[in-house]
Amino acid sequence: MILVTGATGTVGREVVSILVGRGDKVRAVSRNPATAGLPAEVEVVAADLADPATLAPHLADVDAVFLIWPFTDPAVARTTAPAVARVIAARVPRIVYLSAPGADQPESFWGLVERAVEESGAEWTFLRPVGFASNTLMWAGQIRAGDVVRWPYGDAARSLVHERDLAEVAVAALTSDGHTGARYLLSGPATLTQQDQVRAIGQVIGRELRWSEMPVGEARAMLAAAFGDPAFADAALAGWAGFVDQPEQVTDTVRRLTGHPARTYAEWVADHAAAFR
Repeated sequence: MILVTGATGTVGREVVSILVGRGDKVRAVSRNPATAGLPAEVEVVAADLADPATLAPHLADVDAVFLIWPFTDPAVARTTAPAVARVIAARVPRIVYLSAPGADQPESFWGLVERAVEESGAEWTFLRPVGFASNTLMWAGQIRAGDVVRWPYGDAARSLVHERDLAEVAVAALTSDGHTGARYLLSGPATLTQQDQVRAIGQVIGRELRWSEMPVGEARAMLAAAFGDPAFADAALAGWAGFVDQPEQVTDTVRRLTGHPARTYAEWVADHAAAFR
């Protein structure tokens, strides 16, 4: 039995799909099970990580937990993550946490959750993907409306990872041995600048798309409003700025753990082309 938190999100839903396809038992956590929209084989339960006690009743007979932390505020991670990790570790032997390279900064929310999981006493594996290819869906509205994408740092070079690759690695860590104590850095197979990503979308959907550089201040206001967290917006923009001079790292982790090369960004676009048309 695998318990999946964040089961209705981009990565969690893929993890559930793969587990169900394997014939594994899946218990999915949702704050609103009635609207989860998960396969009939999945046991969907109500819980909220902001209240760790709501998770405890659903951990019986669970062999591993896929943990997605839903809060970007480090203060929440500092106060709540240790309790969540202790509740899980008291009943479940293995935690696979969807972290990020930013966990190297110990006071980031990723770093705080990693530390809480490490100190819980459970076996743990941390997945640290670089940027998600799915994050470029933020351009979909602009592309459906016209041929220009306005965003900052067009020369930022990313090695975006397909959510299916990430989910396959998560399932391996959840269901097989040999991953305890690993911090896996996951990426796509190559770097592309953000301008090149837009061109790749255009090639897949059969349109010529153009990049227009957005002032950083305008982007910051948009991100802060979208996430309700100005500090998170600043961190995201600083990351893009850094990738202009130092492209995001490319790893072979997906190939090593799944047996196939990481899917390309163009493959991701083809899988999601309807969103851009």
